[in-house]
Amino acid sequence: MIWKIFIREWKRIASLPAHFIVLLVMPPVLFFFFAFIYQKQHAEKLPVAVWNEDGSALSRQLIFMLEETPGIHITEQVNSQQELEQSIRSGKVLGAVHFPKNFESDIKSNQPVSVTLYTNSAALVPAKLIYKDAARVIIMGGSGVIVQKLTRKGMNSDKAMALVQPIRLTTYPLYNPSYNYQQYLAPGLITVALQMMIIMIAVLLLNYEWKTGTMEELIRLSGGSAWKIIIGKTLAHLSVSWVNFVLIAGIIFPYFGLSHAGTNFSFFIIFSLLALACIGFGVLVSALFKDVMFASDVALFYTSPAFVFSGYTFPRWAMPWYDRVYAHLLPYTPFLDGFFKVYFMKLPLRYVLPEIGVLLIFIALTFPLAILVFQNKIKKSNYASLY
Repeated sequence: MIWKIFIREWKRIASLPAHFIVLLVMPPVLFFFFAFIYQKQHAEKLPVAVWNEDGSALSRQLIFMLEETPGIHITEQVNSQQELEQSIRSGKVLGAVHFPKNFESDIKSNQPVSVTLYTNSAALVPAKLIYKDAARVIIMGGSGVIVQKLTRKGMNSDKAMALVQPIRLTTYPLYNPSYNYQQYLAPGLITVALQMMIIMIAVLLLNYEWKTGTMEELIRLSGGSAWKIIIGKTLAHLSVSWVNFVLIAGIIFPYFGLSHAGTNFSFFIIFSLLALACIGFGVLVSALFKDVMFASDVALFYTSPAFVFSGYTFPRWAMPWYDRVYAHLLPYTPFLDGFFKVYFMKLPLRYVLPEIGVLLIFIALTFPLAILVFQNKIKKSNYASLY
């Protein structure tokens, strides 16, 4: 009977426009769309203005060095604070650097010098990239002037450098060392979109049968067994999610160079648990509410904030406590934690056992509740005499 329900559900997926479009047409379109958004991969050569009141050889050298960095492209020269601010407000540039009068002479005479960096922090990531490159160039340039001054006085260049920079910082960016937008954001957007699509269809698995008048056929086919209906439908939709997994891991990720060798099996396990948790929630909502529109609204309200609350772009520990509580009520949150470990860090599956445990709790709670609620509705229905 479960097999017959499984086949019947696949036929419904292929014949019902809402199911077919959301589960089989939209995923490849959205996945390629999300990956193509970040095809450039890096935010490079961001437009920056320069206000050089000094005009010295040192300031011109630093401007040249700024232009040579990967993140900065000098596109405009301005001559006043007003021009500088107007360029940023108009969107012509994302940042600006101001070299004050007597910049070089003050450095050489050991006077404190302030170089001002303006960034449009409404564009948070570009602002940070501009700051990173500008700070490195200006600090290095200032240190170089002092080293030259000390070596001219007869000090050994190594000692001069040690005096100027007594502490040397070495950084090793891990897991996305090139700050690749596509590597980081595309997988998250793809997986969160898929979990939304799974839930949005799962909330229609039972109540849509009531609405379309096909529940009698389904109850007769299952012998009045709620668990057979739910398991059969779940297996069908789980297999659809596996089709989309093959699309993601076998086509999208390799095509765009997003694959990480040796991660597919672990990714498949945690992805399958996410799919089951999403289907479980959807089936429970579908069993609770016969009104299709209301059930869809509940699913939309539940899934829409998943990407924000999951911690993908902002750390959960920095959120208010009630937001953290809400985040832990979403199956995407433990999936994301596990996904980071097995996909980006390439850790063995044993490192995601806590996340697997949370997803299993979602599954263990939603499916039995859905079966109990739906079985009760079958008994109270006009079709109770069919079994």
